[in-house]
Amino acid sequence: MHFKNIFKSLKNKDMLRRVLIILGIIVIYRVMAHIPVPMGDAATFKEAVSNLLDKSDFSSFLNMISGGGLAQFSILLVGLSPYITSSIVIQLLTKAIPSLEELSNDGEAGRRKINQWTRMLTVPLAIVQSIAYIFILYQSTVATNVATDFTPTIGDWCLSVTAMTTGSLILMWLGELITEQGIGNGISTLIFASIVSQMPSMMGSLASRLSYMGEDKLNIFGMEFPIQSSVFWGFVVFAIIMTVIIYFLVKLNEAQRVVTVNYAKRVHGNSSYGGIKSILPIKLIAAGVIPVIFATAFLSLPALVGQVLTTIDSGNEFGATLTSVFSAPSASNFAQMYPDGITSKWFIYPILYFVLVFMFTYFYTSIIFNTKEIADNLQKQGGFIEGVRPGIKTAKYLSRVVNHLDLFGALALGLIAMLPFIADYIFIVTTGDPLGLSITGTGLLIMVTVALENLRSVDSRALMITYDDFGNELKN
Repeated sequence: MHFKNIFKSLKNKDMLRRVLIILGIIVIYRVMAHIPVPMGDAATFKEAVSNLLDKSDFSSFLNMISGGGLAQFSILLVGLSPYITSSIVIQLLTKAIPSLEELSNDGEAGRRKINQWTRMLTVPLAIVQSIAYIFILYQSTVATNVATDFTPTIGDWCLSVTAMTTGSLILMWLGELITEQGIGNGISTLIFASIVSQMPSMMGSLASRLSYMGEDKLNIFGMEFPIQSSVFWGFVVFAIIMTVIIYFLVKLNEAQRVVTVNYAKRVHGNSSYGGIKSILPIKLIAAGVIPVIFATAFLSLPALVGQVLTTIDSGNEFGATLTSVFSAPSASNFAQMYPDGITSKWFIYPILYFVLVFMFTYFYTSIIFNTKEIADNLQKQGGFIEGVRPGIKTAKYLSRVVNHLDLFGALALGLIAMLPFIADYIFIVTTGDPLGLSITGTGLLIMVTVALENLRSVDSRALMITYDDFGNELKN
């Protein structure tokens, strides 16, 4: 990274304008995250939201990527989830339907058409998700006798759903505005800002754990501090481990297998083409965080169904079983769900989570990395891998390489997703209570990935702006 050029590029008006646009949009986004949904008393629904966050791991994930919009019962309650879901669905359909795949390969016009369909699909998804969350939250308040004095009318429902849907669409528009007028991918930047906005609450939660609550005072060089000694040293170890984890996350995100591609020399008239070498980089975790999102959504569906059933009928045993089995162990529900401490039941969700992440990594990588298509393109361009025949042999070779990378990548991604459970297990064994991280391994992976991508975008734009100065430095 050319940090000197980045700082120098800030003197350029266009570069400064782009940076200010990003900062301004993030400020607008954070303000919108505190505008409540116009339905009854917002404080009443916040209690229902806290219960929902305790029972659904996917709701906690949505709260994280919406910057706390779910916990605040704001108009950004559904956040970017409908747009992300729409993008994933369209991407899968593009690979499954030949006409859509042909359209995606049809240059800028085709991509613009697909983006338009993605936006159109976002609208009904946002409406459905808004109705679902409002229904679950209202039924939760009724079941707990918190909001018996408020009965929403059809107008209240329409206004609330419209506000939440509009908030989601505005968020999508702000993300695309960053992409067009700012630097880097706007949707990723907003998700990054959402996760970072949760860090103060996490640090506050960790700091509260350090407060003095007994005779176990911290003693350093003969001086006593009103801090729990065991928790303090646990926090120090945790901070060191987090630093090491972030380091390895950067390495995992950047890791790739480089395949050398040779191009045959061809003569056309008086000109010769080819005769050069190129590289085909294959990332270790090509699927990114999509498998984790898929696994979280897949496991959260039974828990949400169970919650709806128990909300309507508190005595529904089937719903209670679904909610109990498919709820992620956390600090908020540990005392209620595991009064006898860690039992075999505690490991059901983490094991299912790991297996699904592992499976979805292979599944999604096979979709986005089509070895047969790559082999055909190389053959058409006169490219070949040394020691491998073009065509089917090349496709099989690339499939073997990708499968080997997927094995390690899927294990690494599964362990990253398991970090909150591992941390909670350690703290339960050592202190008796789970740690309760608000930023999970998935959140850390998203932060690292987006930060690196945006840093590359800033670096390339800065290098373009200061190209003349950079060239003069090389000459000197």
